Amino acid sequence: MKILVIGSGGREHALAYKLAASTQVAEVLVAPGNAGTAFEPKCRNVEVAADDLPALLALAQQEQIALTVVGPEVPLSLGVVDAFSAAGLRIFGPTQAAAQIEASKAFTKGFLERHQIPTAGYAVFIDVKEACAYVAERGAPIVVKADGLAAGKGVVVAMTVAEAQAAIREMLSGALLGNAGARVVIEDFLEGEEASFIVVAGANQSYVPMASAQDHKRIGDGDTGPNTGGMGAYSPAPVVTAEVHARACREVIEPTLAGMAAEGRPFQGFLYAGLMIDKTGAPFVIEFNARMGDPETQPILMRLESDLVTLLNAALDGTLAQHPPQWSSDATCGVVMAAEHYPATPAKGDVIEGLDADLGPDAKVFHAGTVLKDGQAITAGGRVLCVVGKGTDIRAAQAAAYAGVKKISWRGEFHRSDIGWRAIARLP
Repeated sequence: MKILVIGSGGREHALAYKLAASTQVAEVLVAPGNAGTAFEPKCRNVEVAADDLPALLALAQQEQIALTVVGPEVPLSLGVVDAFSAAGLRIFGPTQAAAQIEASKAFTKGFLERHQIPTAGYAVFIDVKEACAYVAERGAPIVVKADGLAAGKGVVVAMTVAEAQAAIREMLSGALLGNAGARVVIEDFLEGEEASFIVVAGANQSYVPMASAQDHKRIGDGDTGPNTGGMGAYSPAPVVTAEVHARACREVIEPTLAGMAAEGRPFQGFLYAGLMIDKTGAPFVIEFNARMGDPETQPILMRLESDLVTLLNAALDGTLAQHPPQWSSDATCGVVMAAEHYPATPAKGDVIEGLDADLGPDAKVFHAGTVLKDGQAITAGGRVLCVVGKGTDIRAAQAAAYAGVKKISWRGEFHRSDIGWRAIARLP
């Protein structure tokens, strides 16, 4: 069969890589793809934008695509699943109505409140003066979020009232994020440790959890500096103990799937719950994504030993119980290599050196912000690459990842040097 992956980032490269590994698959088309997917075995890039729904539909029909997998949030929010389904095409992802769980933070906070799913206290504002007054009353630390889609950059964890008020003014003025910031959600600050809890959600509220992961949102070592789309991730996340795992399923995932169905928005696809785990092991929802995370997808899928095509088809067919995913006991660690000036105004157009280096069997490079020009990989985004290492524990996985990072370079490249530090701190 032929499969279509929509998107051009590191998540899509990892999805294409794992889907192409299936013996059921003859070819994976990636629209539009990147320099990494251009050279991935059994993969082919197609110059169709991820948000061009008519062209994507035409491509799937012309190529007789058996299954389409949606990577990024924008086509989901535009209704790509609805369009494909109406044309009788098989596609994995939530409908436009269900994707609202990511497309609007205000919707999500209201949904969580309605269904008594644990989350931080919050308020929603469109007026700068009212929002600033609320922050002055609540105090800091406090969290300011743009309501709409902001590519992982619409969150400011403000440690002072002044910092929060500056973020409010930037977002509501439209200067920072345009329409995404036309409304802000202000949340109480939650203490604890974050984890990415992603499930494959199928028909009739069925689901299976993927391997746990932890993302590193802050730009600097020790989780310092501004938030980014993610500077690295590792799997599994030790903070997700067996008890926390059970609570996340019982207190977050199941009521969310039931609530979405009850509100006429049944959710099928990858449901990503960004959780804060407090010191008692209680999970609180920080955010939902209607798709796999980036960079979590890369280390998670490096641990998947069973067939991804079978898993996604089982979700669509309502037979997930018969096809549970199988995971390697190894740990994986993914380090993001970023462009100069990311996350503000990343430099683009630099030639990447060292991509032909032999990283051995325990590391893999996934491309994110790259394009192919005259046969060379060129930087084309803020997060350029994610190098994933694998090992018997997180320390070995981290070593394999950074050994790979050392072999690759371009002008102005930077990365964190401590991805996985929380898990390593837990090792004996």
